[in-house]
Amino acid sequence: MINRNKVLIFFCMLLLPLKIFAQNDFCSARNSSFKDGEKLTFRVYYNMGFVWINAGNVHFNVKTEEMNDKKVYHISGDGKTAKSYEWFFKVRDKYETYIDKETMLPVRFVRHVNEGGIKIEQDVTMDHNKRQAVSDSKTYAIPKCTQDVLSAIYYARNIDYNKYNPGDKIPFSMFLDDKVYNLYIKYVGKEKVVTKMGTFNSIKIVPLLIEGTIFKGGEKMAVWITDDDNHLPLRVDSPILVGSIKVDLIAYDNIRYPFAGAIAEQ
Repeated sequence: MINRNKVLIFFCMLLLPLKIFAQNDFCSARNSSFKDGEKLTFRVYYNMGFVWINAGNVHFNVKTEEMNDKKVYHISGDGKTAKSYEWFFKVRDKYETYIDKETMLPVRFVRHVNEGGIKIEQDVTMDHNKRQAVSDSKTYAIPKCTQDVLSAIYYARNIDYNKYNPGDKIPFSMFLDDKVYNLYIKYVGKEKVVTKMGTFNSIKIVPLLIEGTIFKGGEKMAVWITDDDNHLPLRVDSPILVGSIKVDLIAYDNIRYPFAGAIAEQ
């Protein structure tokens, strides 16, 4: 999809050899970056080579619920194209993940996709003790600490990037479309980034994307997150099969820490 996948898949990548401690980040991290009630809004822009067009918005919401006698984060991501853009490509998507608060591992993933008239409905439950995922009444083996496409974003926000060197890759496994993908996040370093909200000190990461109907495979996408304890995504920038897209954070509410990292205008 042209807007939601851009934000949701900015952590999708392939496994390469690296430092042993990196593999443990997706098995041992605890939530220290977001809290119940957090809301984030992103604006998606599309460019075919001449001008950037407002293609739509993406909204992420976090709330605490109870599932199977456990406290979980119920995180939803809703994306839709702007009305002025729907003549070209209409999107109405909703992704949901339910993350065990103690382990930060997803126990359920729900996807409602309507992209250009193509509809996908998926409901997956994960049992990490048995290392199994159940999708459409079929059972699949999954590796330790497997994420879904939405839980991976919030899990990755809790990585301590200060312990990595530029070029290090942080691997994890993700279950999507009834398949297990071995992926990684590549840490690039720290730099300033200019967005609609201003100029910020940021952490830059680059994923090696899964090739699909919209995105080419490879390290084409760049992601900038706030260099503070919130690790909020500020910008996602990537070419797609036709043109390119840019996703900017435009609003936030009820974040865990004061919003830091903005650089004052000279």
